[in-house]
Amino acid sequence: MTDTTKLLVGTTKGLFIVEGGPDRSGWKVSGPHCDGWPINHAIGTGDTLWAGGGGEWSGAGIWRSTDGGATWTVARLTKGMMDDWAANDPDFARMIGWTEEPLPFGDAFSQVWSLARRDGTLYAGMKPAALMRSADGGATWEKVEGLTDHPSAGNWDGGAAGLVLHTILPDAADPAKIWVGISAAGVFATEDGGTTWDRRNRLSNAEACEGHDHPAAPRDGEIGHCVHNMKRAPGGGEVIYQQNHHGVWKSTDGGRSWDDITTGLPSTFGFPIHVHPRDPQMIWTLPLNGDSVGRYPPDASAAVWCSTDGGASWQAQRKGLPQEACYFTVLRQAMAGDRQDPAGVYFGTNSGSVFATADEGATWTEIARHLPTILGVEVVDGA
Repeated sequence: MTDTTKLLVGTTKGLFIVEGGPDRSGWKVSGPHCDGWPINHAIGTGDTLWAGGGGEWSGAGIWRSTDGGATWTVARLTKGMMDDWAANDPDFARMIGWTEEPLPFGDAFSQVWSLARRDGTLYAGMKPAALMRSADGGATWEKVEGLTDHPSAGNWDGGAAGLVLHTILPDAADPAKIWVGISAAGVFATEDGGTTWDRRNRLSNAEACEGHDHPAAPRDGEIGHCVHNMKRAPGGGEVIYQQNHHGVWKSTDGGRSWDDITTGLPSTFGFPIHVHPRDPQMIWTLPLNGDSVGRYPPDASAAVWCSTDGGASWQAQRKGLPQEACYFTVLRQAMAGDRQDPAGVYFGTNSGSVFATADEGATWTEIARHLPTILGVEVVDGA
């Protein structure tokens, strides 16, 4: 068991670190870090942490700490409004330490939306959708041209948050294999390190999914392209779970075909999904009442829904969660888990609360509150 359990909580007003003891109690909050930048996603291993975000004011950037979050440096990738201000106001430029040195990607991206790491390579997903990689821990970056050169790229349409690459799943056994999720273009996979990509949205049984009239619903033999989040199952196979705009889906062949496993859930709409670190059949999601009727828990009663049989059946986990007048939203990257036994699961809300379970969902506790809108939650590996 580790000496600490450390959560990285990205918010609209910076990164917060929520840290508890080895028994997952005594939680303390520090922050905001990263100069208060909007942080969409953060990851970490030991004392090395990365946080990606930015926006219209700052441009896109990735923050790095090598001392567990005590100090941070930023690799700015694109410019923002503050660069235009500084270029025309010497006093403001001096105040923020601005220089005229050009940024590596001009104004090509507005935000970093997702991060992932595989051995010595760091990956970043951008808005608008692109995949970046770094071989030096995040100091310098290059664009993975094979993805944005995909023949379908001209037809990619953004979701409500824009055209974002929000999920990156490197293969732990084969560095050449990566899956990504783009809203609203769907699932893409490479098996040659990013040189070529397959678009993987095929339904396993198209006839069973006919009759939907929502733009994000399955049609024409493919699942809805507005994928919200994906997670790979442990065990070295090619089982992937997906929560999208119109249900929860499962692939047993690396995304080449998808089965609808929504039956038993109270709604088809939700954002996050999480898989047990050792059991490929145990998954959690947090359904919301719908994209156009509020995006809060059905009946304003919060529940995480868990399946222990790969989506064949679902059970509500409510103990410790608000059961009346609950109108929060849990966004796509705001659910994560640790590797302890029993496994812990954590989620953050747009109302600024972090909830945790140390018993795989049997009971939940609010471990932080009154934070800014929470955009992402991750557990630091080896913390």
